[in-house]
Amino acid sequence: MAQAQSQSAFFNQLKKYYTFYTGGFVAFVILLAILEQMGVPNKILGYIFLFATIGLYAGIGIMSKTADVSEYYVAGRRVPALFNGLATGADWMSAASFIGMAGTLYLTGYDGLAFVMGWTGGYCLVALFLAPYLRKFGQFTIPDFLGARYGGNIPRTIGVVAAIICSFTYVIAQIYGVGIITSRFTGLEFGVGVFVGLGGILVCSFLGGMKAVTWTQVAQYIILIVAYMIPVVWLSVKHTGNPIPQVAYGYTLQKVTEREKVLNDASTPDGAREAEVRAIFKKKQEAAEAKLNGLKEGGAAYLAEEKAKAELKLADLKAAPTPDAKAIEDAEKALKDFPKDEKAAQEAWKKAADGAKAKAGPIKAHAEAFPGKDDKARNAARKNFLALVLCLMVGTAALPHILMRYYTTPSVKEARKSVFWSLFFIFLLYFTAPALAVLVKYEVYNNLVGTSFAQLPAWVSNWAAVDKTLMAITDMNKDGLIQLAEITIGGDLIVLATPEIAGLPYVISGLVAAGGLAAALSTADGLLLTIANALSHDVYYKMIDPNAPTARRLIVSKVLLLLVAVIAAYVTSLKPGNILFLVGAAFSLAASGFFPALVMGVFWKRANKAGAILGMLGGLGVCMYYMFITYDFFGVNAPLWWDIKPIAAGLFGIPAGFIGVILGSLLTAAPSKEVQDLVDHVRYPNLEGDIKTEAA
Repeated sequence: MAQAQSQSAFFNQLKKYYTFYTGGFVAFVILLAILEQMGVPNKILGYIFLFATIGLYAGIGIMSKTADVSEYYVAGRRVPALFNGLATGADWMSAASFIGMAGTLYLTGYDGLAFVMGWTGGYCLVALFLAPYLRKFGQFTIPDFLGARYGGNIPRTIGVVAAIICSFTYVIAQIYGVGIITSRFTGLEFGVGVFVGLGGILVCSFLGGMKAVTWTQVAQYIILIVAYMIPVVWLSVKHTGNPIPQVAYGYTLQKVTEREKVLNDASTPDGAREAEVRAIFKKKQEAAEAKLNGLKEGGAAYLAEEKAKAELKLADLKAAPTPDAKAIEDAEKALKDFPKDEKAAQEAWKKAADGAKAKAGPIKAHAEAFPGKDDKARNAARKNFLALVLCLMVGTAALPHILMRYYTTPSVKEARKSVFWSLFFIFLLYFTAPALAVLVKYEVYNNLVGTSFAQLPAWVSNWAAVDKTLMAITDMNKDGLIQLAEITIGGDLIVLATPEIAGLPYVISGLVAAGGLAAALSTADGLLLTIANALSHDVYYKMIDPNAPTARRLIVSKVLLLLVAVIAAYVTSLKPGNILFLVGAAFSLAASGFFPALVMGVFWKRANKAGAILGMLGGLGVCMYYMFITYDFFGVNAPLWWDIKPIAAGLFGIPAGFIGVILGSLLTAAPSKEVQDLVDHVRYPNLEGDIKTEAA
């Protein structure tokens, strides 16, 4: 009774704190809006937003510092369901969700709904199969469960390795988002912005571990959801007069579809100009493909011949009676960027061919499901859509940094309620992202396409200065007007640029940047803490020095946290691979490596150590192997299996994991009675009060 009263008082205290915090944040935004009207430069406002929010998170982190193991690893197991739902929402709303979700929907239309369906549906699997049972188990990490359930250090070690692989892959995408935001709103270079953001990540988690991360994430969710909703509501009112973007979605999508038909119709003036530009891109595609074929046949000799042609062209331009400065500049740049060897040429020319091909064909209708030139292509698109949904759902239910959040609730009942609140807070953003994508597309189609290059909006040049791959417009047909095919917009730009596209005050741009930063920081905190805790708790404490005192355990965890963060920031500064692929890969890896062993460990008593080892290694190995042989980055370029793209490699890893667990368990002895009793204990939780199984 006393414990329930204490928990209720704690809950009421939290509500009071975060109500004041929300009011204070709104007042802060209003104050900056006033400063903008008074003429304070935008760059200064950007710095204020950046450092004020990071300072706020640092303050929460410092106030949450702890030397208690339970507080550091699982926030003392006293986080109420509502607040754990908010923290999980922030932990989940990564840079991929906040920055990338609407951008993916903008670029891919219907196909992008696979991310919405997969990431949201995954929480149904979390609630049904894992969250309450892991909370009943009641220790600190996912490898903890694997070690206790299957016995010995081998399953625990494989769990640690799998957690590091999928979490590190995912955290790179988050730090990338931090780099984009800080470079855009402070003027710092991307690589420098990454390390500035790293400081923001560390102040949230270094001193207080999961306790600090939890209360910081609650604050971050409030900022990110407010930041996400304001621009989309404004755009909705601007274009439809309706302040509810989800309701305006259907009307706007209809208008976008009508505009797409006009731009695809060469008999209309707009369509004719569009067709002219696409014909130019078709020639570029053919030229790049011809170079690829020449390289394949002629090798180094062909490469030397092409370089000689580029040098001769530059010499002719310089020797002309009336030299063209722009043409000379372009030729010098082409020669400077000329590939140094055959591998570089293969990559550069393939990228050029693929980029031109994407703009050479007709505009893909936003609402078109499973597009393709024939039945085979349409079937392949359908299979990949469904495979990606499956991998994202199962991966969501297996990501260690998400499952760890359900260790922090006071009871199993609170863990179940927490999953509901998590899904609700995630739904708020995911239900809005499709509307935001369509509203921005409508804005671009109607207020950018067809306008003069002499009247380019300021937001275009602002973002082009950050990264040419995010924003670039080139007058391909030299008519002085902007065609859709001449516009390059990166998906990571859509949300961050929405306030500028909508014509909102700069303070709203700063607010959205603060929201994106909150999303990236919150997920990066959870991921880095997952890696550091797996190494410090499962490797150091459980396997190397079980008698280590508390102070030493926490010092080891903090040193590892710092080390992993610096390595992740360095790798991110090199801009490795495609960010969307890295995010999707993390889910396929988690789904393949963890889900079969975790679910079978909860629901099948016969599952044993040999099965877990075979299942985890088999699932993770098949998934990684398929990515390696099919993803362009590795250069193997093997044929796809069943037309499935490497981002959905989990489609092969998940069944391999289940088959491994089942075969390995049936071919070896059953687990001990103690382990089977543990399964019974985990499976049938006492909702009124947990049997204490927490780690010391």
